[in-house]
Amino acid sequence: MKEKVVLAYSGGLDTSVILKWLIEKDYEVIAFVADVGQDENFEECRKKALQLGASRVIISDLKKEFIDNYVLKAIMGNAIYEGRYLLGTALARPLIAKKQIEVANQEKANAVAHGATGKGNDQVRFELCYYALKPDIKVISPWKDKEFLDTFKGRTDLLKYAAEKNIPVKASIDKPYSEDDNLMHISHEAGILEDPMYPVQKSMLQKMVMPQDAPDRETRIVIYFRNGIPIKVVNKDDGTVKEESYEMYTYLNELAGKNGIGLLDMVENRFVGIKSRGVYETPAATILFIAHMDLEGIAMDREVMRLRNMLTPKFSELIYYGFWFSPEMDFLMAAIEKSQEIIDGSVHLCLYKGNVLVEGRESPSSLYNKELSSMDIEGGFNQIDSRGFIRINAIRLMAHRAIVEASKKNVNV
Repeated sequence: MKEKVVLAYSGGLDTSVILKWLIEKDYEVIAFVADVGQDENFEECRKKALQLGASRVIISDLKKEFIDNYVLKAIMGNAIYEGRYLLGTALARPLIAKKQIEVANQEKANAVAHGATGKGNDQVRFELCYYALKPDIKVISPWKDKEFLDTFKGRTDLLKYAAEKNIPVKASIDKPYSEDDNLMHISHEAGILEDPMYPVQKSMLQKMVMPQDAPDRETRIVIYFRNGIPIKVVNKDDGTVKEESYEMYTYLNELAGKNGIGLLDMVENRFVGIKSRGVYETPAATILFIAHMDLEGIAMDREVMRLRNMLTPKFSELIYYGFWFSPEMDFLMAAIEKSQEIIDGSVHLCLYKGNVLVEGRESPSSLYNKELSSMDIEGGFNQIDSRGFIRINAIRLMAHRAIVEASKKNVNV
């Protein structure tokens, strides 16, 4: 019997070539297609994989699970890599890998394969997740296989092979960049974008318009949260209400995209040590990230926030690097979820030409006390007490200054 392998299949040039190559290496290939919200004709993808020789094609609708268990969890923890990137690609990979391993178990396959290159982050994300979930799994990674690399030096060789094997592909040698699409974002990188001075073109954008092309009018919405998770969106202009998580997220994608919200052009540091330039469109998540952080300002204890803020960079890094299924991630997620237990309430927002402007917030768990903070109301705060508070905090500063001055005198002597 032929050895079975479950291939993470997208229908694109790379994975189509890999599928055929694996068949020629005498594997029985089961094509696994993960629907995480990408703009794709999945029936065409199924037909193509079968045409190329796949024994089975399994297409899994993972959109709601992606939103509920990955995207919203990341937003709950304010996950943002290097202070800018909202991690759209990184969050999809552990879910795809998890389902791929489940398919391998169901199909009694002892191997899985992917089409990620040996220079990028995705190879690490996929393989760390594979091994974490099934330590004895065999991983086939063609872009790290010497025979494969000797055969395919680059995109030209892939296209030549596709033509020889009658593999239908949409790609061409002239395609200027590559993309990764899902419900959270679409990324654009490589090709012409490898020049860090090459500007973003309007023609690239798929989920949004350029901010300067957005309407000259505001859109006002309210987002409601419970335990740090968004549970409802209300459009204050036309009364539209969305409460189911998937519908809410797609609606926010639509609103944000129309208003030019979510564009990011950055050079980031890959896990493997290479810098790369990426252009990202992340509409809904940009709104939710801003709204969630604002609500925390009124409902989260100061010291809890300080501790959580220490964890956020590590949380983001673990997602980016591919350690979603790790003991340290379990620990951090438990801490983050604990910090969100009373992050309830609503945030009122104005969307306008690429901007998300916070217009107000309210929470049943609010720690904000107008009387305490007011300059016009005395409340329960005796301002005279601040004199001692300041004096106590100044003790070490005065001691340090005395030592500095004494040292200067000794040097002069």
